[in-house]
Amino acid sequence: MHFIYSEWDDRFNRSGKSPFDTLWDLFQELLTISGGDVSQALRWLNQIDEEYEITDQFEEGYGIGDFIDEMKERGYIRFDEEESVMMPTSKTDRSIRQKALEEIFNQLKKGGEGQHKTNYTGKGLERQPETRPWKAGDDTAHIDSTGTMMNMLKHSSLDQFQLREDDLQVYDTDHYTSVSTVLLIDVSHSMILYGEDRITPAKKVAMALSELIMNNYAKDSLDIVAFGNEAWDIQVKDLPYLKVGPYHTNTLQGLQKARHILQRKKFSNKQIFMITDGKPSCMIENGRLYKNSFGLDRKIVNKVLDEAVVCKREQIDITTFMIARDPYLQNFVRELTEANKGRAYYSSLNKLGGYIFEDYIRNRRKRVQ
Repeated sequence: MHFIYSEWDDRFNRSGKSPFDTLWDLFQELLTISGGDVSQALRWLNQIDEEYEITDQFEEGYGIGDFIDEMKERGYIRFDEEESVMMPTSKTDRSIRQKALEEIFNQLKKGGEGQHKTNYTGKGLERQPETRPWKAGDDTAHIDSTGTMMNMLKHSSLDQFQLREDDLQVYDTDHYTSVSTVLLIDVSHSMILYGEDRITPAKKVAMALSELIMNNYAKDSLDIVAFGNEAWDIQVKDLPYLKVGPYHTNTLQGLQKARHILQRKKFSNKQIFMITDGKPSCMIENGRLYKNSFGLDRKIVNKVLDEAVVCKREQIDITTFMIARDPYLQNFVRELTEANKGRAYYSSLNKLGGYIFEDYIRNRRKRVQ
């Protein structure tokens, strides 16, 4: 893989960042691209420094060696004696996820983020301006005192006030729902082909979504599944270091695994987000890998469409984020979307995070049961 770096400027230093913070931002990006290889990320950092003289702009002679020492002191990297290599720590994992979240939120339009509500009313967290008659079980904290008083005055005399049950008015509240999401990430070889790094934006979105849910929506769940020749679970802590392999694209097994995960969840809303840049090109048949990389193999495609119908029957929405624009691939995505009655986005890499976050927010409002 080759990287082309744009011209370095000192805007970060002008913004008041310390030498460590300036290099730390850059190092986290390189570490994500390298799949967690600290040595490789440091080699790239040295190359960039040599070409653009970043550390020459720092006062007090702060260099890459000082940066490495400070990362060790702050607990961002450690030396693994068993493997004889430098390794990132859990503190680094969290920092990379938080950076991804901030980066994606900066891309969103103002007003696109925040707490998410349903179109239904009932017991909830936030008052609406509308009121309704009180009924057994309503929270007395939501009583509309003004409306209740006006109702009482309609049948009371000047010397005696009589409050009846049917006088009580309460504010309605917006209902917050829980949602269970499985994020499918394509790690087939095409995700790094043609000189374009597609896996890094996909990982960033997954990290940011994980951080958002863990920090803001504790009752929601997010599971992450990578799929190539097969599909397997990915832990949040492993996300920054997920790598593309010499794989075909087993979309069928990815969807099946996601559905099986969601079957075990007791949530109002269940959904699958799938990030891919290619067509389904393989599946497991009779315990063996059946593959065809040329065109759209109807045998494979029909099995994928059948799985999309099963997901629809189980009220699991599939939203596909296609980061390729080949016409025949778009035709496949249209077929998949029609079979599931889901949604599809043909997204550029820099808009991927915005699309997924906005869709996640919208889907939390659906199907309160």
